Amino acid sequence: MIRLEGKVALITGASRGIGFATARLMSEAGATVVLNYNRTKGPAEELAQQIKRSGGKALAVKANVADRGEVEAMVDTVIREFERIDILVNNAGIWTYGEIDTMPDEVWDETMDINLRGVFYCTRAVVPHMKRQGGGRIINLSSTAGQRGEAFHSHYAATKGAIISFTKSLAVELAPHNILVNAVAPGWVDTEMSAEALEQEGDKITSIIPLRRPGKAEEIAGPILFLASDLASYMTGEIVNVNGGNVLCG
Repeated sequence: MIRLEGKVALITGASRGIGFATARLMSEAGATVVLNYNRTKGPAEELAQQIKRSGGKALAVKANVADRGEVEAMVDTVIREFERIDILVNNAGIWTYGEIDTMPDEVWDETMDINLRGVFYCTRAVVPHMKRQGGGRIINLSSTAGQRGEAFHSHYAATKGAIISFTKSLAVELAPHNILVNAVAPGWVDTEMSAEALEQEGDKITSIIPLRRPGKAEEIAGPILFLASDLASYMTGEIVNVNGGNVLCG
């Protein structure tokens, strides 16, 4: 059983889907969890209260990860409340439709701001604290779209490909500080974000997945938990693919 007692984990986009499942799983492993949310307070606050009623430690914090000031304030809050950040899970992201010849600037910019700038802001704010405390774990959420591209979602794929390069770059840069940086790249996952696509094209989508189904949020949270644990103490710069065999990368 993986245990994370004494560790403080900040999980962005934790009010739903993979982030929510990750927060719950890390709490069950003994971590203190900070659930970041932006617009949807209810589920994050409810999970934080459940964790506290069960004897754990948790805090729900509002911040738009695309806003530098809000990110820095969030990290300051975590340090003030818990004095450290051992694990950062950069999960917050959006997935929208956009044909390249008609995509408005605003759609492109919003995806870049949340999916990529948000990862940069959160990482930059947390790293000084991890350096000071002698180490940490950063786990970024990429996607199969970042490895093979995705038609009509080029803006999304571009951010997820960038996250892979960002992860590998920081793995080398931060290794001397005992900060391990890895990424998880999910394929199709049955979450609110992909619900419409799965409803409209479910058979088409699952027919090309060897396991013949989309993943569950908990099935992505498991590998994230592994990367946060001592079992992954010699892994850095890796992209862990969790996609039911849909995209096989060497």
